[in-house]
Amino acid sequence: MKRTFTYPIHHEMAGMTIQSFLKQQQYSSQVITHLKRTPDGICRNGVWARVHEVLQSGDLLTISIVEETSSEHIVPVPLPFPIVYEDEDLLVINKPSGMPIHPSQGNYENTLANAAAYYFASQNIPFTYRCINRLDRDTTGLLIIAKHMYSASLLSNMVAKREIHREYLAAATGLVEESGMIEAPIGRANGSTIERCVDFAHGDYACTHFHRLAYQNGYSLVSLKLETGRTHQIRVHMASLGHPLLGDTLYHENVFKEDSINIPGQLTGRKNSKEKLFTRAALHAWKLIFYQPFTVKKIILEAPMPADFRSFFGNMATEPKRNILQGGE
Repeated sequence: MKRTFTYPIHHEMAGMTIQSFLKQQQYSSQVITHLKRTPDGICRNGVWARVHEVLQSGDLLTISIVEETSSEHIVPVPLPFPIVYEDEDLLVINKPSGMPIHPSQGNYENTLANAAAYYFASQNIPFTYRCINRLDRDTTGLLIIAKHMYSASLLSNMVAKREIHREYLAAATGLVEESGMIEAPIGRANGSTIERCVDFAHGDYACTHFHRLAYQNGYSLVSLKLETGRTHQIRVHMASLGHPLLGDTLYHENVFKEDSINIPGQLTGRKNSKEKLFTRAALHAWKLIFYQPFTVKKIILEAPMPADFRSFFGNMATEPKRNILQGGE
């Protein structure tokens, strides 16, 4: 993977060292160290340069990011890899359900990392896997992958500064309020390494905004925006309101109880035939809004509802303003 950036040095930049200029351009220390070790990674007027050199007005600084090795221990595997957007610095994937983001114990060849490795290996392009935002294994929707270390650094900073805006769709039990905000800290549940819970004593601040888009037969289609990114935040917050997500076996306490009664507008006990459409927590990351870190072009991306959402809500009389119920797989 190679990416080259060219910077004409103007009067106001004169007198800065190359290192100071690179830091001003948000090159991380790790990236600068990599450039120093790369032949012709930093060139001033076509000649290799040291970072302590002082820039002059009229100089032309050329930065070449070269990564010649691929991620270790990630096996290229031909898996679904639906690309929604791609440029020189990043790509955005509409992740399928059932696909973990990173390899882990028991998941060595079925992850998004394996699919990305195959995509680039098939083009004979060395690639280091850097996924910018996270989605749970069964959550579908939009994910950003950086193509090189500099874009990864900038995009990660954008996530930390909440400059990448994400919107989710969820299928929830009961009649959810028309709109609202949930401010409830989230912490690890006692005795579990996976489960989270609302914990006002020890949890980390978490904030979720929600808006009900539609309601039918005891179920709500909800749009959600996050101010924070805690583990399982949407699932925990919706369950705390008494409206757990369909198919969520971790936070929907009654999802498999056979003797309970269905009450419209409240928790669903027995799974009816339609609710069984969801074999996963019904959550979809459907929208991303951010600025391309180099061109500063505003990027707005949408991923249509996956098949299980469309099958469940397809006959609803009320649809969102944008027709997100339509679309392919």
